[in-house]
Amino acid sequence: MADRYDAVDATALDEVVRFTSELIRIDTTNRGSGDCRERPAAEYVAEQLGEADIAPTLLECEPGRTNVVARIEGTEPGADALLLHGHLDVVPAEPADWAVHPFSGEIRDGVVWGRGAIDMKNMDAMILAVVRAWARAGVRPRRDIVLAFTADEEDSARIGSGFLADRHADLFEGCTEGVGETGAFTFHAGPGRRLYPIAAGERGTAWLRLTARGTAGHGSKANPDNAVTRLASAVARIGAHRWPVRLTSTVRAALTELAALDGVAADLDAPGFDVDELLAKLGRAAALVEPTVRNSANPTVLEAGYKINVIPGSATAYVDGRMLPGGEEEFRTTMDRLTGPDVDWEFHHRTTALQAPVDSPTYAAMRAAVEAFDPGGHVVPYCMSGGTDAKQFSRLGIAGYGFSPLKLPEGFDYAALFHGVDERVPVDALHFGVRVLDHFLQEA
Repeated sequence: MADRYDAVDATALDEVVRFTSELIRIDTTNRGSGDCRERPAAEYVAEQLGEADIAPTLLECEPGRTNVVARIEGTEPGADALLLHGHLDVVPAEPADWAVHPFSGEIRDGVVWGRGAIDMKNMDAMILAVVRAWARAGVRPRRDIVLAFTADEEDSARIGSGFLADRHADLFEGCTEGVGETGAFTFHAGPGRRLYPIAAGERGTAWLRLTARGTAGHGSKANPDNAVTRLASAVARIGAHRWPVRLTSTVRAALTELAALDGVAADLDAPGFDVDELLAKLGRAAALVEPTVRNSANPTVLEAGYKINVIPGSATAYVDGRMLPGGEEEFRTTMDRLTGPDVDWEFHHRTTALQAPVDSPTYAAMRAAVEAFDPGGHVVPYCMSGGTDAKQFSRLGIAGYGFSPLKLPEGFDYAALFHGVDERVPVDALHFGVRVLDHFLQEA
């Protein structure tokens, strides 16, 4: 847009805080296995959009599991559309563990408290505040913006973004790129060193079910065909395995930029290059990259037996595996080897790994928007160790970025608050986020 208009007014700053608080008060706890109801939050979002003359469409795969989709037309017909998405569900929270009730949405000492304050009702509120500010100011973006507020992200996304991608692809016509969680938050890498990592990749999800079978029998008798023993051996091998380094293009870009910022020599193609040695020189910033230089597999659940003196005929384990872009074949062959001939494994849940270009105009617009409001900050790319709704939308050919901007004070442990106790977000961070989001969406 040639003449960008700063649409964020005092009303938008007030609304982003109010919307965050009010969305938190709507309990959309997703306990898995279908135990969630996003519809009240979806209706709230639809009401805010309707007041801005944006026509929302409410879509359900199952009763109460509601998604909201809307489109804002841009000023350049034929330009590629941009998807802007956030999920409405949250993970469970135990009130007894919290300093404030997790669904109070309490605003105290300049901070909004509650489940979803970071993951990710804050971003939902930012989106609403920006598009309502545009309606008041008569601002339109250059390209069409498709808004999607989804259900079920905190479980399988089957009845959220997966349902939308499979059954309502027409609503996303023309979208080539998408923006959602998580990125452009302040990462304090040292005194005066503020990084803003923007996600340009995600590892793929590989949740596995392992099954060992043997001969059932009495616990007092020797049994070399013991399913529990077989399973335990396989689980121990998986837990002890050291995966080899595999540097994707996103991770290579991250390492290169971080090393340059710290004045550390880094030739990633040099013979004998040791990524762990480089990470050790990057200090706190290494945490942005370390989880994504390898595949991973962590045993998480064991199930076997029903009585101490009975050897069961089968035993089951679950493993949380994550695969780098291009790393699925290595993951499969490694799991075949580690489980061995006596244990079967299968995907319990699987999603693809993602990469998006870091030299795109959209990435450049995100970088420029952050640096416009924090000139001393440094934007760097990174790959998420986990996953988001971007995986489902990628089935529509949409390249996904993590960009939910927040300027956070030093000592604020952003990562620990995802699914953690006392989740909260500073009011100032929301104000920063809505300004950056407005700037980016007008320039993208």
